[in-house]
Amino acid sequence: MQDNESKRVEAAVHYIETLFQNNADGHDAAHSMRVYHNAVSLADNEPECDREMVMLAALLHDADDHKLFQTENNANARLFLTEQEVPAEKIELICEIINGVSFSKNRGKRPATLEGQIVQDADRLDALGAIGIARTFAYGGKHGRSLDASVEHFYEKLLLLKDEMNTDGARKMAEERHAFLEAFLEEYKKES
Repeated sequence: MQDNESKRVEAAVHYIETLFQNNADGHDAAHSMRVYHNAVSLADNEPECDREMVMLAALLHDADDHKLFQTENNANARLFLTEQEVPAEKIELICEIINGVSFSKNRGKRPATLEGQIVQDADRLDALGAIGIARTFAYGGKHGRSLDASVEHFYEKLLLLKDEMNTDGARKMAEERHAFLEAFLEEYKKES
């Protein structure tokens, strides 16, 4: 990483740790870090992407999530990026990537940029597999959902994600995690 890029990424990590310090519903700093690591891994296979945009968008993708904050126009992300002296045109592109991540707002939509596709995939990968299962029940518990109501989320979202991946790398990673979800549901049905 270049020096400025490294400092911005390090500052973004610190920012999200502070922003999400009291959150325990699966949309926390640990989630953002997993999305970041997924995005970096996917970006490694896409050398033509702008890695700094991918890294910053991945880290900041929930900084203004409507489930967590009452902000408008990516206010938290914009403030951070402005303070880090990211050029205005790059801030707009990063916010465009962030706005393309949410499953509920972007169902069936493929981001226009490779960077957006990578970050969308990285976030969706974190909703699959063992982590996806844990996050589903953490979110459900915080919001008063029963186990069965939380399991419904698998059918409403999680089991659909594998077929909505944008990049080859994400499709490969999603296959194994999707199989884990299916195995979990089979066991859940047996035990219910």
